[in-house]
Amino acid sequence: MPQMDRHKNRTVNIEFVAAEALDSLPYPERFTLVFVTSGMISGRLNDRPITVSAPGILCLSEEDTLHITDKQDAFAQSFSYHADFLNTIPLTETEDYFPKNLKIQTGLSLFQGDDMRTRVPRVTGKAFSQLFEWFFVMGTEVYAQSDDRWVCRIKKYLIQILGLLEDLNRHSEQSPVDLVLEYIHTHYSDKISLEDLTNCAHLNRVSLNKMFQERCGCTAIGYLLSHRLKVAEDLLTHTGMSLNEIARSTGFEYDTYFIKQFTAKKGMSPTVYRNTSREFATVQ
Repeated sequence: MPQMDRHKNRTVNIEFVAAEALDSLPYPERFTLVFVTSGMISGRLNDRPITVSAPGILCLSEEDTLHITDKQDAFAQSFSYHADFLNTIPLTETEDYFPKNLKIQTGLSLFQGDDMRTRVPRVTGKAFSQLFEWFFVMGTEVYAQSDDRWVCRIKKYLIQILGLLEDLNRHSEQSPVDLVLEYIHTHYSDKISLEDLTNCAHLNRVSLNKMFQERCGCTAIGYLLSHRLKVAEDLLTHTGMSLNEIARSTGFEYDTYFIKQFTAKKGMSPTVYRNTSREFATVQ
C-alpha cells in the first residue's frame, strides 16, 4: 500500500515487500519489479510461459496477467511504484523555463510488449551484487524514512536499477533455449521433430535437453507436448472445434493420438475436460 511520508505529510505511491508471496501480482496502477534472490518460479505471463531462476528479475505492469504454477524454494522481494512517481517537479525559480510534469523515461521498455526476454532480464553475477545492494537500500529507506530526502534517494536508486536492467537487455543474446522456445511458440501446429529443435539451437540432443531441464524442468520435446496441450485446453474451453480440428491445429497428426496424450497427461478425456471447464467457467 502507498507510504505516508511522515516528514512532509504526503502520500508516496510506492511499496516495498521484503518477502513477496507472489499471490497478488501484479499490483493495480503500479509497475512492479520482482527480485528473485533464491530458488525458481515458473508460470505464465500474458499467457506466455516464463521461468525466473535466481538471480532474476520479473518486470510487471498493471495490465499484465500473471499465473504462477510452480515455486521451488523461491524467495523474492518486490518494489512497486505508480507511473507518476518518476515525474519531476520543477523548482520554483525555473518553472518559466521548463515544461511541467517532466517524466523520466528510464525503464519503460521493461514493462511493455510481449517479449519475455525483456520482461525477465538476464541478470549476471556482477549485476546481482549491485541489484541486491540497491534493493536493500530502497527497502531500508521505505521503512526508516530517516530524513526528509528519503524519497529522492529512492528515486535515485530506482533509476539506477531500471537503467542497469535496460543495459542488461541491450547486451544480452538469445540463449539456445530461448531460440527453441520461440520456435515452438511459433510452429507448434506444424510437425516438429527433435532434429528440428536441435538444428534451431545448434546443439546436439543431449546438450539441448540438459539446458531445457535446467530452465524448464523437462526435455525440449516434453515442453513441446505441454505447450500443445495447453493450447488444446483453451480451444476445448472457448471454441466449438471438433477434436479432430483441435488435434490438427495443435500439431497432433491424428485425433486418436491427441486423445491418448491428453488423457494421459490431464487425467481425463478431452470431452470430459471440455464439459468440466465450461461448467466451471459458467459458475465463475
